[in-house]
Amino acid sequence: MKLIAALSFALPSLILAQSGTQPARHESLKQEIRLAYDRGLAFLKGKQNNETGQWGDAEPVAFTALAITSHLLTPGRQPTEPVSAEIEKAYAFLLKNVQPDGGIYVKARANYNTSLALTALMLSPKPQNEQTLLAARRFIIGQQNDFDEKGKQDNPFDGGIGYGTPKPNNPAHADLSNTHFALEALYYSQALLADKGDAGKNEPQLNFGAAIQFIQNCQNRPETNKASWVSTDKADAGGFVYSPGETRGKDVKTADGRTALRSYGSISYAGMLSFIYAGLDKSDPRVQAVLQWLSENYTLDENPGLGAEGLYYYYHTMAKALAIADVDFLKTKDGKTVDWREDLASKLLNLQQGDGSWANSAGRWMESDTTLTTSYMLMALARVYESL
Repeated sequence: MKLIAALSFALPSLILAQSGTQPARHESLKQEIRLAYDRGLAFLKGKQNNETGQWGDAEPVAFTALAITSHLLTPGRQPTEPVSAEIEKAYAFLLKNVQPDGGIYVKARANYNTSLALTALMLSPKPQNEQTLLAARRFIIGQQNDFDEKGKQDNPFDGGIGYGTPKPNNPAHADLSNTHFALEALYYSQALLADKGDAGKNEPQLNFGAAIQFIQNCQNRPETNKASWVSTDKADAGGFVYSPGETRGKDVKTADGRTALRSYGSISYAGMLSFIYAGLDKSDPRVQAVLQWLSENYTLDENPGLGAEGLYYYYHTMAKALAIADVDFLKTKDGKTVDWREDLASKLLNLQQGDGSWANSAGRWMESDTTLTTSYMLMALARVYESL
C-alpha cells in the first residue's frame, strides 16, 4: 500500500492561486518560530500520560490526536521520518479506542473524536492500519445527515454533520465546526483510495453536493440562503453562523420584526475551509463572499463577534484556511493590506507563556486547557512556517 503524507501542506489542485508573488520572508522569523515550536513541544511532552500515551482527560482521543498532529507537523520534519516512541504510544492509544462501528472515540462526540483521530493517523499511515483507517472514514461518512424524506434536502440540517449521529427522538442537528473537521479528515484520507483501483471506487463517498448545501445554509448570504434568520446587514454579508438558525455570537431584531444572526470570526474560517474541502473553487462567489467578510473583519485582538471566547480556535482555523486557500494578503475595511502570516506569527510568539504553553483566560470551549490551546497554536505556527 503506497500512501502519501496527507498533511504535507500541498495545496489542493482545485484552489486557484491568488495573483501576485509571495515576497521573500526573513529567516529570523522562521528561526523564532522553530524555537517557539520546540518550547511548545517540550511543554506538551510533559503533559503526556506515560502509561497510556494519551493527552488530556476531557476529550482524550481528540486531545491526543491534536497533540500528535502538532508533533508531526514540526517545522522541517520530513513526512517519511520515523515517529518517536512517545508518538507511537499515542497512536496506540488512539487505536485502542477504535469502536465496533469503526469510529475512534470513548463515549460521546463520536464524529469530533474520530475526525481528529483519522487526520492524525493519516500523518503516518501504516499498512497494518489500513482497514482501521478505511473503517473510520466510512464511519464519518455515515454521520452525514439526511432527515425527513431520504435523498432530498428538505431539512436545513441535511448534508451536515454534528458531534455524532442523533439518537432516536432527538431533534435534527448539525453544525459547521463538526462538519469542517469531518470534511478535513475525509479530504486527507482520500489518499487511502489512491492506489486501490476499482476497489477504491467501491468505497462510499460523502454526498458533497448535500454538504455544500448545508454549508451554504450556515452562511449569511441572502443570494443563496433564504432562511428567515439571514442578516441583510452589509456588516454580516458572507460570514457564517454556527448552525442553521443558531449562532454563538449575537442576534439582532430587524426593522421587519425578524431575528437575524450576526456573523462571527472563527466559524467563518471554518465555513471557508468547509467549502474548500467540499470542492468549491476559490473563485466561487460563496467563497469570495466569506473571504471578503474575513478581510473586512480582520483582527488578531479578538475573535470577531465573540471577543476572547474561542480565540485560539480562531487563530488555528485562520491559519489553516488562509494557507490552504493560498491567500498572501488581506485587505482590511480601512484599505490596509495585511501580511497575515507575519502578523499572526508575531502575535502567537508574543502570547506564548514562559513554560512554552498557550492558554486562553476565557475558558469557554475548553480553551483554558493548555494541551488544547498549545496544540492549536503549534499547528497554526506550522501552517505559517510552511508558507513563509
